[in-house]
Amino acid sequence: MFKHSTTHEVDMCNGPLFSKIVVFFIPVMLSNILQLLYNAADQLIVGRFAGSRYLAAVGATGSLINLIICLLMGLSVGTTSVVSRYFGAGNQKSLYRSVHTSMAVSLVCGVVLGLLGYLFCKPLLRLMETPDNVIDLATLYMKIYFAGLPAVAVYNFGSAILRAVGDTKRPMLFLILSGMINIILNLVLVIYFRLNVAGVAIATVISQLISAVLIIICLVRTRESYQLIIKQIRFYKNELLQMIHVGIPAGIQGASFSLSNVFIQSAINTFGENAMAGCTAAANIDNLIYQALNSLYHTVLTFSSQNFGAGKKDRIVKSILYCSSIVIVLGLIIGGVCYVLSPVFLSFFLDNTEAAAFGMERLKLTCLTYFTCGLMEVGAGALRGINKSVISMVGSIVGACLLRIVWIYTIFAADPTIYTLFLSYPATWIITALFHYSMLALFLRKIPQRRLA
Repeated sequence: MFKHSTTHEVDMCNGPLFSKIVVFFIPVMLSNILQLLYNAADQLIVGRFAGSRYLAAVGATGSLINLIICLLMGLSVGTTSVVSRYFGAGNQKSLYRSVHTSMAVSLVCGVVLGLLGYLFCKPLLRLMETPDNVIDLATLYMKIYFAGLPAVAVYNFGSAILRAVGDTKRPMLFLILSGMINIILNLVLVIYFRLNVAGVAIATVISQLISAVLIIICLVRTRESYQLIIKQIRFYKNELLQMIHVGIPAGIQGASFSLSNVFIQSAINTFGENAMAGCTAAANIDNLIYQALNSLYHTVLTFSSQNFGAGKKDRIVKSILYCSSIVIVLGLIIGGVCYVLSPVFLSFFLDNTEAAAFGMERLKLTCLTYFTCGLMEVGAGALRGINKSVISMVGSIVGACLLRIVWIYTIFAADPTIYTLFLSYPATWIITALFHYSMLALFLRKIPQRRLA
């Protein structure tokens, strides 16, 4: 087995487990929250200094951008799973091939998905019934954003490699630096140069490029077993197939969530500009809770993958139990605080009382129930960690995507209110979580207590 660095990596296969889970997930949680706060800063700045129309335009792009990003990040889950497994098993040759295959995949996916997003953003916005007064602004934002997607891909796959070996601190530090640059550029481009939507998009692309460069430098300069050699970036068939086996279902699952949210956004759009602005502002609060809880998804995925590779079944089970307990407590605490403070948070983004009322309708249903979404995510991550990515995908697509779409065309159609629309979220979270944990109970019994080759 590899010798773990005492500086950056967390040894997941030996020693106390709970404390190592906490040490691992806190930087991931902070990274997720920081990323969200930087994105929220984009919307806050454009909403305050340009107006609600520009905020609505940026908000209208969210579900489509997330559709592509979730597909991309789902594919990077294949990196986390495979690199973790080989790192835990001590297979240096396959680890080397996995790292270089991952970076090759990131470059290809970033270019292809970026090009697709750039070319088809306006037709897709029209399909979502985006109002005419914001569609051109939304299209401009998306085209600039997707031009920088290769940098997003490189950062996400590179940070997935670091997380897979237990290093969550350096990706967080890189994100802090690039995020601060993003905020500064937002202020300069929106307030001073009055670029509005284009300004926040340009600032985002520049900050993402900085993140990608930092992560590459980190991987190239390391002397650990996961060192990246630029000239050796290529596809290795066996490692690529394993990443596809985990990453494609994860990507499809992530895209299915975003696809269902495209239907949700389309329904929101029918209520008009105030509903769009209010729900966009509220989504920032929802996402704050989600990103905090999603850190446990990455945690259980990495811990279960490494211990699956090391053949330590007992540590897999304990990892799932610890992460499930943490996500419940964390979800209730953060959700409760966000619910109490939601009127204050909404006022940061909006000075329109009608728009704020739409935002509050959304938050009534999501803040206090988000821990069930966290359980759904932990269950999905654990299934992927034990190489059951397809099962996780099927459960999520049926439970959190198809059922949500059915809800829109049945229950919401019968009672077309914002409250009824967002009631679909907790209902589908609970159903999907129950499926994931049922499958875990079934498959954990069959895991061999041995190290993988």
